[in-house]
Amino acid sequence: MMHVYLETYGCQMNVADSELVTAILKSGGCEMAETPELADAILLNTCAVREHAEERIIGRVGELAQHKYERPQVIIGVLGCMAQHLGEDLIKRSRFVDIVAGPDSYRRLPGLLERARAEKALDVRLDRRETYDGITPERADGVTAWLTVQRGCDKCCTFCVVPAVRGRERCIPLADLVLRAEKLAAEGVREITLLGQTVSSYTDGEHDFAALLLELARIPELLRIRFTSPYPTDFSPKLIEAMAKCEKIARHVHLPLQSASDAVLKKARRRYTIADYDAVLQALRAAMPGMAVSTDIIAGFHGEGENEFQETCDYIRKARFDFAFMFKYSRRSRTAAWRWQETVDEETKSRRLKTIIDIQEQISREVQQACVGQTARVLVEGVSKREDGWLFGKTSEFRQVVFEDPAARPGDMVDVKVVGATGHTLIGERAGAAK
Repeated sequence: MMHVYLETYGCQMNVADSELVTAILKSGGCEMAETPELADAILLNTCAVREHAEERIIGRVGELAQHKYERPQVIIGVLGCMAQHLGEDLIKRSRFVDIVAGPDSYRRLPGLLERARAEKALDVRLDRRETYDGITPERADGVTAWLTVQRGCDKCCTFCVVPAVRGRERCIPLADLVLRAEKLAAEGVREITLLGQTVSSYTDGEHDFAALLLELARIPELLRIRFTSPYPTDFSPKLIEAMAKCEKIARHVHLPLQSASDAVLKKARRRYTIADYDAVLQALRAAMPGMAVSTDIIAGFHGEGENEFQETCDYIRKARFDFAFMFKYSRRSRTAAWRWQETVDEETKSRRLKTIIDIQEQISREVQQACVGQTARVLVEGVSKREDGWLFGKTSEFRQVVFEDPAARPGDMVDVKVVGATGHTLIGERAGAAK
């Protein structure tokens, strides 16, 4: 029996994929190891969105090479987006890598491990039909779970490598997703997060994303449904209406902006103007007052001058996002923007990134402080590391709350009065059980 150690890097999709990989490996006769020291094979499930992430993985492979020196038979493999992005070049860049397998190759991992005992194993074939149907992910215990509803992406933004490394968009049939969600609920899951590269564009040919949300909401044991990441122009009036009328659908939307400059948005091949984006944002907030909105912002994309950057700063102040993921533009091969000469130097990118972080952090602190004195409904997720006897959970608006309550258990929905706030966490006290 081969013992396999698996490390995960990147987004929620990668975390969900690691649950798939674990299930596939176990069904193939492998056993999961808790540490690299106990493993016959060490696998890294990786991200390719930014160059820094890839360099970090190369460095980690170098660190793990010590196990090869001590036990030459140990296999090191790189899976996922970085493997798909670099392909055979990854083996050339690091002589310690034995397996390179892309996101559509996981079913073949047991065979790749056997092959790697004798030679390097490369499998980066993309498959438009692969949705990993019939495989139940091996997830950790808990009251929350991921549910992948869509793989790949058809949007082809000029800065993004995802279509190249995850292939074309394909969706899992609604009936299959309902069965998977019912199974999760029967196992004690009370909150699911639907995953897709542009999840709001979901369609199985008969059902759209609004229909999927409403169908999943019929499962009695599920208390809350989240999703990420949607695409702004996919928010139809029908979808917004479905979200507004169903309390189980979380009052939080991650709405990627990238830039508030129409010139930059056009260069990035985003399919909206800032007016289009703002109309969606206002429609969501009008339909669901008090909902939380987060976003993604890129600093220093090709052609972003000071005027374009100031447009983004001004819009951040206007929109008042609850929080944001902010990054410097990272030029990636296999994207349309790869062939364009950089127009923003690294020093300017860093300065702009710091500026938008400072603006957003101030807004986030103000939003958090405004919650003090309110009563929030919290789904208890587990025991907090803050103090003995304290619990943690999240509100529908995706705000983390820590509080003391000896009677509550993971999976309970409780009312918590907010008595304090930090930049990222609310501090509460039990206000009484929710009906």
